[in-house]
Amino acid sequence: MRNCIESLLPGGDEVEILIVDDGSTKDNTAAIADEYQEKYPGIVRAIHQENKGHGGAVNTGIENAKGLYFTVVDSDDRLNGKAYRKVLDTLKKLLDKGVLTDVLFSNFIYDKEGARIKRTMRYPLVFPRRSLFTWKRMGVLGPAQYVLMHSIIYRTGLLRESGMKLPEHCFYVDNIYAFEPFLHVKNMYYLDVNLYLYYIGRADQSVNEQVMIGRMDQQIRVTERMIDFISDHYREISGRKKSYMCHYLGIIMAVTSVLIIRSKNPALIQRRNELWARLKLECPSVYARIRYDLTGLVSNVEHKTSRNIVNAIYVVAQKLFGFN
Repeated sequence: MRNCIESLLPGGDEVEILIVDDGSTKDNTAAIADEYQEKYPGIVRAIHQENKGHGGAVNTGIENAKGLYFTVVDSDDRLNGKAYRKVLDTLKKLLDKGVLTDVLFSNFIYDKEGARIKRTMRYPLVFPRRSLFTWKRMGVLGPAQYVLMHSIIYRTGLLRESGMKLPEHCFYVDNIYAFEPFLHVKNMYYLDVNLYLYYIGRADQSVNEQVMIGRMDQQIRVTERMIDFISDHYREISGRKKSYMCHYLGIIMAVTSVLIIRSKNPALIQRRNELWARLKLECPSVYARIRYDLTGLVSNVEHKTSRNIVNAIYVVAQKLFGFN
């Protein structure tokens, strides 16, 4: 946590750092938060609340933020100093020109413990660089490309206008965070810098494969909400925005399905089937779009041989990208 906060402090008084102590009792989170607030008044604010989970902590941050832009940095992650400075300078230059972008994208690094090579998620062929752009100028995300919470800096007002409230006491809500607000996004900006270092590799982390399988009910809950959301708003979106949102839902459907396949749990496999049936019933157009692209083909399988192929693909992808 100290490493995380120290990586944010070079923003000086251009940045407001909200430390949300989400009912922590087994460590020194509350004391550390108060320590930094006392040491850096006007920059750091400690917010103490009863435990509400990751989603509740993010909701509290959005409600209390005073800055023009908002991003989430988890307590075991950190920001790259040079990229951080460039992001702040870019946002300031845009503001000096009277421009507020709805989203600023940057790259993130899988900072995997023990890994010799750290994999980076970049988007140079998807987003125009160093210029404000709309959906019409956006390229197409590749099958293995995705935008996570770590890639996104939102305009704070847009988050509030979206009305998004993340579910409390639920993991994996960052998928909702990187999905629902895009219904309201009109203009964007991309900086090809490696801003966010996403730390993974601990056995107890929420993204550890076995932990995710153990919490699959929460992943399914998040995925169901995403299905309902795109079904409710499908007629409001078009063009590249529709492609982006369908692609992202496809990635989450694939992740959920593949982990269920790897669990070998018959009850979970039945729930996976129900997920796909739900999407087909609620939004047949999105189902057809996702079911027959690469992510759908490798995750919506029924036969043992096909499931073995899925497992093999997953293992290779895990080694290539180091995502958990």
